[in-house]
Amino acid sequence: MSEDARRFAPAVARNKTAITEALARHLPATGLVLEIASGSGEHALHFAAHFPALSFQPTDPDAAALASIAAWRAEAQPANLLPPLALDVMADTWPAQKADAVLCINMIHIAPWEATAELMRGAARVLLSDGVLFLYGPFKQGGQHTAPSNAEFDSSLRTQDARWGVRDLEAVAEHASAAGFAAPVVEAMPANNLSVIFRRLA
Repeated sequence: MSEDARRFAPAVARNKTAITEALARHLPATGLVLEIASGSGEHALHFAAHFPALSFQPTDPDAAALASIAAWRAEAQPANLLPPLALDVMADTWPAQKADAVLCINMIHIAPWEATAELMRGAARVLLSDGVLFLYGPFKQGGQHTAPSNAEFDSSLRTQDARWGVRDLEAVAEHASAAGFAAPVVEAMPANNLSVIFRRLA
């Protein structure tokens, strides 16, 4: 029997419903959604099922993650979930050239700070005018953590890798503005997370 390549991320079960509700308020009715750092692929599979008029392009730089995404896709066979692509946000060019929305869940706090700026620049390259960049995860606001649990999480991340950490929302917005995005719409989410939605300016 072949080994099951599917990965299971416990956080997905906890946050997928709330994120889906937020996406319903901000995604276009039709078009292509490019997901950055898709991880296990469970989010992409869930969103594809809930937004059948949209096509979802999952990506990840990690080979095991790509195998997991492909395995989930092969099992469920959703018509609007595309085969995963290898994509590193730090690359000068991305394999996906155009998208109507870019989705990035729980990435920027487990990547070097430079990856946030590259995410913004890359999203600006591929998004059409008024396209959506949707971020989800924990953020500091005004330089302060929004909850003790986020402060503890931040400390844990920095112990694992000094380049990681919960990011300051205002600093993220500065990078987005420099790349050509409007000021964000910010929505509070369960477990002290935020949805942060940027629109690509013309």
